[in-house]
Amino acid sequence: MTANNTTYERTEYPRPQYVRESWSNLNGNWKFAFDDQNRGESENWYAQPSFSTDIKVPFTYETKASGIGEEKFHPYIWYKRDFDIPEKEKDKRVLLRFQASDYLTKVWINGSFIGEHAGGNAAFSFDITNAVNITEKNELVVKVEDSNSCFQPRGKQRWMDENFGCWYVQNTGIWQTVWLEFVHTRSIDNVKVTPNIDHNSVAFEYKLNGEIDDSYRIDTKITFNGQLVKKVSITPTRANANMEVELLSEMHEWKVMLWSPEQPNLYDVEYRLLKNDEVVDEVTSYFGMRKVSTKDGQVLLNNRPIYQKLLLDQGYWTETMLTPPSDEAMLEDIDKTMAMGFNGVRKHQKIEDDRFLYWCDKKGLLVWSEMAATYEFSDEAVENFTKQWLEVMQQNYNHPCIITWVPFNESWGIPNILTDKKQQAFTESIYYLSKAIDSERPVIVNDGWEHTISDIIALHDYEEVGKIFYDRYKDKDNILGNKIPHNNQKYAFANGYEYKGQPVILTEYGGIAFNEGNGWGYGNQVDSEEEFLNRYKDITDAIKDIPYISGYCYTQTTDVQQEINGLLNEDRTPKIDMEKIKKINDA
Repeated sequence: MTANNTTYERTEYPRPQYVRESWSNLNGNWKFAFDDQNRGESENWYAQPSFSTDIKVPFTYETKASGIGEEKFHPYIWYKRDFDIPEKEKDKRVLLRFQASDYLTKVWINGSFIGEHAGGNAAFSFDITNAVNITEKNELVVKVEDSNSCFQPRGKQRWMDENFGCWYVQNTGIWQTVWLEFVHTRSIDNVKVTPNIDHNSVAFEYKLNGEIDDSYRIDTKITFNGQLVKKVSITPTRANANMEVELLSEMHEWKVMLWSPEQPNLYDVEYRLLKNDEVVDEVTSYFGMRKVSTKDGQVLLNNRPIYQKLLLDQGYWTETMLTPPSDEAMLEDIDKTMAMGFNGVRKHQKIEDDRFLYWCDKKGLLVWSEMAATYEFSDEAVENFTKQWLEVMQQNYNHPCIITWVPFNESWGIPNILTDKKQQAFTESIYYLSKAIDSERPVIVNDGWEHTISDIIALHDYEEVGKIFYDRYKDKDNILGNKIPHNNQKYAFANGYEYKGQPVILTEYGGIAFNEGNGWGYGNQVDSEEEFLNRYKDITDAIKDIPYISGYCYTQTTDVQQEINGLLNEDRTPKIDMEKIKKINDA
């Protein structure tokens, strides 16, 4: 399919932080059908699919790149394609992997139901070994169910018929790569990697598949720039094994190579599972040695204060919407962000493609990982959110670029958190649950305002005039003592909570739009580059002049549909000379 003479293909390896050689990409042309009356299951569409429409996966039907481009919401949709098992893989187990599909995904192989997964943000997989024919063509049928429910994590997807405010066209169905992976009966399911720069070591937590006895061992080989650092082995006694490895090496005068935006050093690592010295599974990966902590009102990276200059990044493209169109498109966003003098992004209401995070790891761009919000509070919303947030954290834990977790934003899904004890308790439970999975990174509870317990106090304020902003914020106790609403509307803390010395970062400001007649930004629109730069400099300098504010996040990287306050147009052409933005950020 083509859109504006551009053909979109997603052929890259989808999970670059955990690579096996044995895989098959299932992206490309599939058959497709709408099922608005939800007749498909009762009529056995999974057994006798006859879908007449073509769609290009992994682009949702709402996008031009899919070949359909229909923005009307359809709650039930079906996909179908055939696949073969390569000859060299026929003695292995077959895993069907989805990097992301929104929202409830059901899978059939050759007419047999395999399983289902709820959630639109995390990767998931099914073992389809017993359902496939190894000598014949196989039929894969997928049904995806979505809804306009505000109890499901939906991020910036609208739940009404038309776009409104800062909510955009919905994202329905498969929107990241679908692929097959071929593994032995016993394999390394995943490895959780935790760096410890204070002890010059890295911890590995291995999770294994299949029955393991003392004839198995795991070899772990760590290299840096091709030079061997350490090679260690462990004999697992069950399906899990843990090991800590000291990384001190004479290969460099610093002994251990740390990861930072200035020097995004990455160690390569190779995991091998062996039975009686015969390799049965092999995976390549990488990790970064870095530490994120807070102290005395500052965020520290590798035990040194870091002033964060972030861009709010929603990750939308004109013809592919939430799905990045290519590696090159992701790299363009990263390179232009850095060229404008920003050292990170706050990935807003979106769990981004794993390859985007890979390139941030490689290039040294900091990432705040923010969960897609629900918009109403209920037991169902609590259950949906909690399960899916855990999946996201576990999936992306190993990326060194991620330095902050953001489960909640602007009281979305917890609208009465200022006074409601149940909603406050929910945010506390997510905070402590997040810390149980990851004690290393800061967790922000309710980015924007009305914080409960939070490692960083993240405030939103779209004030246009630098002097007004400075006068409002210069008295720290007024803002952080809940004496005045920090943005003339909202208080920094929910009732019953107080400031305890955390770092303070202004995580949304600016949002300046040009007066172009369509769409909106924050505050008055500007008519020229000069007017834009004067306002940008005025408010940014005012933020920098507040001594207790230790960073900022400008809204935003690009225009998104009706929201036209990006530094770049939606096609990624700059609105303002990028070097002039960089000069202000670097001052």
